[in-house]
Amino acid sequence: MSSTIDIKKVALKAIDNELSAIAGLMNSINDDFEKAVNLILEAKGRIVVTGIGKSAIIAQKIVATLNSTGTASIFMHAADAIHGDLGLVRKNDVVIAVSKSGETPEIKVLIPLLKGRRNKLIALVGNTSSYLAKQSDVVLDATVEKEACPNNLAPTSSTTAQMVMGDALAICLLEMRGFTASDFAKFHPGGALGKKMFMRVSDLSINNQVPFVDVDENISNVIIEISSKMLGATAVLKNEKLVGLITDGDLRRMIQKQPDYISLKAKDVMSTNPRTIDHDELVVEALSTMRENNITQLLVIRDGKYIGVIHLHDILREGIF
Repeated sequence: MSSTIDIKKVALKAIDNELSAIAGLMNSINDDFEKAVNLILEAKGRIVVTGIGKSAIIAQKIVATLNSTGTASIFMHAADAIHGDLGLVRKNDVVIAVSKSGETPEIKVLIPLLKGRRNKLIALVGNTSSYLAKQSDVVLDATVEKEACPNNLAPTSSTTAQMVMGDALAICLLEMRGFTASDFAKFHPGGALGKKMFMRVSDLSINNQVPFVDVDENISNVIIEISSKMLGATAVLKNEKLVGLITDGDLRRMIQKQPDYISLKAKDVMSTNPRTIDHDELVVEALSTMRENNITQLLVIRDGKYIGVIHLHDILREGIF
């Protein structure tokens, strides 16, 4: 290994080569691209994406993107297809074959089998004169002048071009289907967006203890309640009705103002009309209220009754910001 190699220069050149490859795709957004989008939109079956080698990896990424944006898709490895997995392909499925050369042996064996089953075939290919391109119903041109690899061998720019073309397909399909953020969240219930769209206050508050003291409780027990429940606050109740809130900040201010605080009761320290939120509200609404009022917890109510606390830390732990 040479110590004279300028690492930054090599990296920048690789990135520049790939940028050029992506820029070259602008000419590939043509009538054939439009035909491919419409063919997929009108498909009565699924979209089957296939490839071999590095193209198979890109095919899997395309499948993942299509599925997450409303186009039902599956991956089929080209080598496995000719050894039994061709059974994955149904009558009305559209097949996208991803290949740089369009001439690999597995692809050459697979294509006649697909054509014999009358499946529509879209080629995402780096050689528009190849066997795959000539046998396909629609050709998406992902040709690149050269790989980012200095030997022009390792699939780099070519796989980037394939992936970008797949993304362009997915985004066009997304737009034409009217796919919204709400739709996206339905397919990503475990992600941050899904949580923002669906997670309710009660989903988090149910995991917390429920701190409360009576309005006439002495201050020592108030301190114990706040400390033991570890939420930085306690609700204050009178005849089981919420009448106030005491936070650890209230306690600190109390000690500063009145060193002789032992004789005080909860009602002497509490703030009235505390901020509350219904248990069925979205967590993002709780977060918005906390930010607007510069607070870290909200008292949770159900049917007008106090049932718990939601804390800022609960929300942040879920990755909701």
